[in-house]
Amino acid sequence: MQSCRDDGSDTDIALNEPHLTLRDGTQVLIRRLVADDAALYPDFLSDVTAKDLRLRFFGPMREVSHELLDKLIHYDPARAMAFIAVDEQSRKMLGVVRLHDDTGGESAEFAVLVCSRLKSHGVGWLLMKHMIEFSRHKNLKTVRGQVLSENTTMLAMCAELGFHIADDPDEPGVKTVTLPSPTAHVGLR
Repeated sequence: MQSCRDDGSDTDIALNEPHLTLRDGTQVLIRRLVADDAALYPDFLSDVTAKDLRLRFFGPMREVSHELLDKLIHYDPARAMAFIAVDEQSRKMLGVVRLHDDTGGESAEFAVLVCSRLKSHGVGWLLMKHMIEFSRHKNLKTVRGQVLSENTTMLAMCAELGFHIADDPDEPGVKTVTLPSPTAHVGLR
């Protein structure tokens, strides 16, 4: 990753746009999601299976509604951030990670979605690492997410990234993954 100033400004890391390489050699740009990226979503979502949408949104979903898409694209950067992975050659969106601050601003919840054909290629790993780095620069005390128990690939990735995994006491079949004080740098694979 390119270096960024460490003056407490999360704008620095949000504007940092690393050029990275997937395991298969695909050149990827990780950058902040902007409103114009709405045009990339239909093609991206056509590469996400119904099963993967269910794993992400915790319910059956054949397609993402215009209302939900609008909510995903338009967010308040003071309380949320989203990064996308873009194939540098085709300019197609390959995945997205979102981070929403809690009311107190000391912790945040993440969610990630990767096009199905590229699962296990490193897209999710790169997006999660970028989100963790962003949360570190934002001085968040914890980053957490909810993962369906059957989503073993996501749970394994979270464990590799240092997340603590526990049963969600309020939702059977759901695990809560928590990364306390993500201040230590997470190295690249």
